[in-house]
Amino acid sequence: MSMENGLVIRSVRTRAVRVPLNFTLGTSAAIVRSVPLVLMDLVSADGVEGRSYVFCYTSAGAKAVAAHAAEAVALLEKSPVSPRRLWEVAARRLALLGVTGPVRMALSALDVALWDAIAIRAAMPLATLLGGAPRALKAYDSRGLGLMPKEQLAAEVDKLLAGGLRALKLRLGYPTVDEDLAAVRLVRGRMPDGSELMVDYNQALDLHEATRRGLALQAEGLTWLEEPIRHDAYQDYAALCRKLDLPLQIGENFNGPEAMMDAVLAGAVDLAMPDVSRIGGVTGWMQAAGLASARGIPLSSHLMPEISAHLLAASPTAHWLEYVDWADCLLLQPLRIANGEAIVPSRPGLGLEWNEDMIGRLERMD
Repeated sequence: MSMENGLVIRSVRTRAVRVPLNFTLGTSAAIVRSVPLVLMDLVSADGVEGRSYVFCYTSAGAKAVAAHAAEAVALLEKSPVSPRRLWEVAARRLALLGVTGPVRMALSALDVALWDAIAIRAAMPLATLLGGAPRALKAYDSRGLGLMPKEQLAAEVDKLLAGGLRALKLRLGYPTVDEDLAAVRLVRGRMPDGSELMVDYNQALDLHEATRRGLALQAEGLTWLEEPIRHDAYQDYAALCRKLDLPLQIGENFNGPEAMMDAVLAGAVDLAMPDVSRIGGVTGWMQAAGLASARGIPLSSHLMPEISAHLLAASPTAHWLEYVDWADCLLLQPLRIANGEAIVPSRPGLGLEWNEDMIGRLERMD
């Protein structure tokens, strides 16, 4: 059966679990000690299994994603389903509810599982099916360096560097710009020569303060300044792009490639980092990758590195993979880090295999 004809879905199972973090992450928005993930297993009528997972932000979000996925599957049962048909049918039927938030995340998770099954059926890695190839990717460690006292910050830098990556992300948004600068310099001072540092405000500032702090940070040798203001304030981002030499990174909240197009047309995008669950799964990501390629925009990823790695490996303007280990305990073969890079696996599909013993020990939310 061709990819266009799709797969007949026999069953889809979702499981919502809460995973404790190895590094508590304090940002300007929240303090995060554990994360809710929804795991998805799709089985086709001819026995091919596709898997995916999605980070759901809250327990209620996890339950909503699972419920919307069940609704979408009910719309598609008994007939061949390709990724394109998934979006044509399910997105249209759910349009009055709004194809955003948990609805889009549910459809994205289904899209990823479908693509995984298609790649497994073709006996090739997803990166290869999409026109790329498994390879090593530049990756930065995003597991820690939240807002914290300087003694804790220094110790956490050392722990993160021991993980093998040579780039780190630091969360900012302290009460004053001087405290932000002190945190940057402390972290920089503990990192080896040639390493890179990204900073993220998690939308904590207004335009005036973002401009002031951005100008102060420009001399610190940072790789990028991420989401200093509200994520969809594209005109304000365009103003910041014009005022700052430090590249601005946005995109984790793009609701589909259409939102990315709006941001690009507004002149708001130096760098882009779509989230696979918000951009529209593999299908939406590849559309975003085409847009980034056409405009020469470096493309990075947001979370879910086991999935995002395959997508970046097939993206013409691939930049940085955001690395977290949140799903490591759920997987028999976690994403491998070697020589300061993340290694895209060469197993068929995404290469996701669940550690059922560990999943059984985690707190369930469904």
